[in-house]
Order: sequence, then C-alpha cells, then structure tokens
Amino acid sequence: MRILTAILFLCILISCKKEDDLLSDVPNLELISIGPSSVVQFEDSVVIKLAYEDGNGDLGGFPADSVNLFVVDTRNGVPFEFRIQELVPGGAEVPIKGTLSITLQNLFLTGSGSQENVTFEIYAYDRAGNKSNVVKTPGVVVRE
Repeated sequence: MRILTAILFLCILISCKKEDDLLSDVPNLELISIGPSSVVQFEDSVVIKLAYEDGNGDLGGFPADSVNLFVVDTRNGVPFEFRIQELVPGGAEVPIKGTLSITLQNLFLTGSGSQENVTFEIYAYDRAGNKSNVVKTPGVVVRE
C-alpha cells in the first residue's frame, strides 16, 4: 500500500509542474505587431512589438554597452542594433515572459523608385550566447 501511495504522490508532483518550467533556455520571440504599414522616408517611424520568453531569464542585460537585439532590413542586409535591458534583477535564473517595443527611425528608399516594400528579420542573443528564433515581419511600404 505504501508503494502505491508513493507512486501516486510522485505522479501528482510530476503532473503539477509549472508551465514556465517547460520554457527553453534559448530565447523565443514572437511578432505581436508592426506599424504603420506605410511610412514617408526620413520622417515616419515604424514600431515593432514582440513577445519574448526565456526559460532561465538571461535574455537582456550586461555588459552595459553590448547590443543583443537585431532587426535586419532584408533589402540590403543591414541590421539595426538594439540593447535589451536587464530583465531579471541580480541575474537570477527564473523563467521570464514579456513584451518588447522597438522603434525604427529614418527608413529610406534604397532604389530609384518612389516607394519600396521592406520586411525585417529579428533575432536576439542571451547572455549565454544562445540565438533566438528569427522572426520575419510583414512588409512596410517606404515612400517619398
């Protein structure tokens, strides 16, 4: 009877595992939104909103002068570089989830036309050097 009770207790413990404990230590990004869908070059900004999750909380942070988030203009492969601030105080290893907002300024036409469609590829690195998945955005029209 004791063995059966112990097995039942272990089964209950295993089934009660928190969802956050199942998050990967490799950061994961998901596109929430991008807008506006059309901008005037050198005047308007594009705002990208992302959801993130990281199983051990080492996304963002130090060193203070490092960049760890990249938004690549697919027309020319040039990255916009950003720094995600420290998301977990004191470097604690805890699962995290949240949102990030990125503002891209001064987009411009790269060709000779009066408008172009641009898409972006977005990824991040955590402090351990793990690269997140690559998020691809829908197009934004850049016009004169």
